Formats: sequence, C-alpha cells, structure tokens
Amino acid sequence: MLSRKHTTAIFVLEGVNSFGTTLYFYYLYFFTEKQFGFSKLENLLLAAALGLTYGISSIIGGCFAQKRGYFTALKVGYAIMAVAIGAGAFIQSLSIHLAIMFVSTFGMALTWPALEALVSEGAPRGQLQRNVGIYNLVWGGLGAVAYFCGGAIFEAATFRAMFFVPAAIHVLQFIGATWIERSVKRDTSAATAEANDDDKMVMHVSERLRSPISPQTFLRMAWLANPFAYLAINTVIALAPALAARLQLTVVQAGIIGSIWLFTRTASFLWLWLWPGWHYRFRWLIGAYVMMTVSFVAMLLAANVWIVIAAQVGLGFALGLIYYSSLYYSMDVGETKGEHGGLHEAMIGQLRWPGDRSNGTLSSAQSSREQHVGGDGFAELRFRRINLAALAAVTAREETCHSSAIHLPLW
Repeated sequence: MLSRKHTTAIFVLEGVNSFGTTLYFYYLYFFTEKQFGFSKLENLLLAAALGLTYGISSIIGGCFAQKRGYFTALKVGYAIMAVAIGAGAFIQSLSIHLAIMFVSTFGMALTWPALEALVSEGAPRGQLQRNVGIYNLVWGGLGAVAYFCGGAIFEAATFRAMFFVPAAIHVLQFIGATWIERSVKRDTSAATAEANDDDKMVMHVSERLRSPISPQTFLRMAWLANPFAYLAINTVIALAPALAARLQLTVVQAGIIGSIWLFTRTASFLWLWLWPGWHYRFRWLIGAYVMMTVSFVAMLLAANVWIVIAAQVGLGFALGLIYYSSLYYSMDVGETKGEHGGLHEAMIGQLRWPGDRSNGTLSSAQSSREQHVGGDGFAELRFRRINLAALAAVTAREETCHSSAIHLPLW
C-alpha cells in the first residue's frame, strides 16, 4: 500500500490523465467530421473499432501492469500517447490519423488499470471505499471539466490544440510518474508496510450478507452491465456532432451542454462515496440499468434541448452507480488488482464493438432519415434487452447454487 503522500500524487496523475484523454478522445468525432467529412455511420464505426481495441488492450495492460510493475505500465502508456498524439498535429493523411487513434487507445489502456491498482493495492478496511471514492471524483470531475472547456479551447485555437494540449499533458505525466516511482522506492516504510489478513477484507461481513448473492456474482453482474453503460456513452459521444447540428449548437455549446451528464455522474460518485449503503444491493444495480436505458432513449429522441438536459441528468446518475459498482467490486473481490482493473476496463470496451457497429449499420439503413438521430439507439436497445436477461440469468443461477449448497462457476 502506498503512503498517503504517494496516493495523493497518484490522484493528481489520474486527474491529469482524465483531462488529457477526454480532450482527445471525446472531441475526436468533431475532428473527423470537420477534417475528413465523417458521417454518423463512419463515426459510429470508428467508435466501435476503438472500443474493440480498448477492450483487448485493457486486458493486456492489466496483465502487463501486474507483471512488470504499475509505474512501468504508466510510463510506457504516457510515452506512447505523447508521441502518437503529438505527431497527429502535423499529419494530414486520414489513414495515419486512424493509426494514431488506435495506437493512442492502446497507450491509454496501459494507464487506467495501473492507476486503479495503485490506489487500491493493499488498502486496509475502510480505506478502499475512501480511495475508490476519491478516484472516481477525480477522474469524473476532471473529465467533465475537460469536455466543458474543450469546445472553447478548440474553437479558439483551432483543432491542432486537440493534439498539442493532450501531448504536452502526457509528457508531464511521464515525468510525474517517474518522480513518484523514485520517491516510492526511497520510502522504505511504504515498500515494507503490510496489512494483516483481516484488513484486506474491506467490507464488513454484515454488508456482504445484505444479499444472498455472493460478492463474486456482484462483480460479474457489474462487469456485465458496465460495457452497456459505455456503449451508451460512446454512442452519444460519437453522435455529438450530429446532435449538435440537429439542435443547432456550436462546438462550444455542444461541449457545455454535453458535459452535463459528466458533472451529474461526478455528483453521483460523491454521493455513493459518502453513503456506502448501496454496496451489494442487487435492485440498485438493476434500477440504474433501467434508468440508463430510459435516459439514453430520451436523449437521442429529444428534439428540445431541455429534454436533452433532463435526460443527461438521469443518464449521469445511472452511469455513476454502474461504473462505481464495476470498479468497487473489481477492487474489493480478489487480490490481483492490476488484472482486475484491466478486466474492469476491458469490459468498458468490449461491447462498444458489436453495439456501435450495429448502431452504425442501422444508421446506414436509415440514411433516408438523416436528420434524425434517435434511430441510431435502437440497435443498442436490442443489446440492452439481452444484457438485462443475462443479469437475471446470472442472479437466478447464483440463487440456485446457494439453494443446493454448491457454488458453481458462472462462466
């Protein structure tokens, strides 16, 4: 477990990481539309391909961080992103830009599992809830600020700022990670401190017994729900240029209005951190999933900006609970934090591939109704129904296992 000083430094590194990656990856689709004339279909297919890349890369990144060291993974990831994104400012070729996007996605996938593990590894009882809470507030809050300000930055300084600013941030992160690593090595107390076996059980037994469903099953359910949360996010992000055009918004206005769900999600992170009563409550997870689906549909179908804003509030709270569940259970269940963090991140990316690809195909089929955005979400609803059935199946199977006093693996 890191000392408080080093944990604070990791939180700073994490916040900067969120700011830099949000600037690049969330405004990517405005860039492809403006620079290369990408349609809704092409942006959705790009989001799907990047999601597939992120899912695979996160598994690799989690294992790499666990085996080679968290700071090594951070430095390699920051170096890759700094070089790749920085080079994008001087490139005009679409094919090279696409290569940069995929390489940068791989670099980002090396960083998040390591950051998640660094703030949770060896945390004693009660400390994990605090660390995960601060972790979510930091990345959620800085990501919201980045999206809120990004439109104004790019409109004032041209889209080249989309490359220069994140690249400079990642250079600073590389330097910061190197400094923190050296400081940790000098701090022998941090290197030798060990928590006893009892302290590794973060949740009290009474909290875990709130539900007959085992903690491992909550972990699997959260992992199952999380990809669909990010499918909704990345569908909305990829369609942001089309939504802005339909509502007659500038890039600056789209960034401000589009950041509402990000700020709402951050507020939900704060609430979930301060009130741990949601731990191991199945109905909360299902309720969040239903709210996310309704809000997502309302957001895509709305023709009025105020309806979009209201839908974003609901979407943000639902996404906050789903993401928090996935990350918390990933860190609370099991000992290999880097690998669990990698799986948590991989589940974010893996269903962006079939979902966004299906949305893109549907978008192409509806080209005669190009002025409408709402239809692009219907393919996702098919996946959501499948996911809801899968959640129910996981729960039913677990209850069956408990009733027969036999615990069987779910996969």
